This record gives sequence, structure tokens and C-alpha cells, in this order.
Amino acid sequence: MLRVVKLGGNLHEAPELADWLQVLARAGGRIVVVPGGGPFADAVRAAQARWGFTDAAAHHMALLAMEQYGLMLCALEPGLIPASDPEDIARVLVRGRTPVWLPSSLCVGAADIPESWSVTSDSLAAWLAARLGAEALALVKHTVPVDIDPRALALAGWVDTAFPHFAKAFGKPIHLLGRQEAPVFGEWLAHPV
Repeated sequence: MLRVVKLGGNLHEAPELADWLQVLARAGGRIVVVPGGGPFADAVRAAQARWGFTDAAAHHMALLAMEQYGLMLCALEPGLIPASDPEDIARVLVRGRTPVWLPSSLCVGAADIPESWSVTSDSLAAWLAARLGAEALALVKHTVPVDIDPRALALAGWVDTAFPHFAKAFGKPIHLLGRQEAPVFGEWLAHPV
């Protein structure tokens, strides 16, 4: 069965990023990686604060920031392959490789995705997991909070404010993994949900 793994953009500075890229590549054919926005999304936030352009424009730019981070991940690990839509994702999975989702073609203008900062890569990972019929979702964060209830996570700022809605719509298990948990990723992948 397929699982979706959101790799936090804040791992771009963590030495553990290389470990995560290796384990994600080794899980080829079984997972789809959703990249965070990392420093590229931070640049969008800074530009919006400076110039005051609309949230809709910032949303589109943040989707492209996720794509930039995703392309960086693919450039760092040859076992990761960029994929834009379910058909691309399926082609990569069938080859036993790990697709890294580039979200803009599916998300720009999608009626069920608010064009604001209330939706970030966490919510988009849950949205994609539901769309693909995944059996589980993992969010790889810099650190892991104690309370992993979606509402508590949103209230504490661990995920975006729309995440509880998207998590409920997904309706399947969601796990949080810390940056140092790459060595145990295989256990999560092998564990039935």
C-alpha cells in the first residue's frame, strides 16, 4: 500500500537531511514525498511582507517554493524523481522509484484549497494523501510535539490552521517523525496501520 511522507522544509539546514533522502529513496515504489517550502517559502513570506501582494499570489508562489525544494531534493538523491500529477506519480512508483510531488499543476486554482497561508505543505500532504487513496501520512518535522492531535498541532503552530480540516478529510492514520528518526523510518513503513 502507498503512504505519503511530507519532508519538512526546515530540514534543509539539518545534517540529517542526507539520511532522510537515502531512506526515502530506498522506499521506492511505496511512498510519495511531499516537499515543504523551506527557505524558498520563507523568501515568499519576506517578499509579501515587504511588498504587500495578495495571499492568492503568495499561495501560488509558495507552491512554486515547494517545487524548488522538491527539485533540490531530487538533485541531491538520484532515487527521488519529480512528479506533478497522479499519472506521473504512478509511473514513478511502478518503476520502483520514489516520486517527489511538484504541486502547482494540481493545486493552482483548486476549489477545495484556500489560497492563503492557512494552507501550507502539511495540509497539502493530507490533501494529496486523500486524493491518492494512501493508507497513511507521515509528517517529518524538525522536532516532534507531545500532543499529535491535529487541532492541538494547529493551535500550537506545528502545522497550518487548515490542517485539522484536511486531516479529517483524509481520515486515516497520521504520524509525526522527528529529524533524527530516519533510522526507524523503515519500521514505520513496515508497520501495518
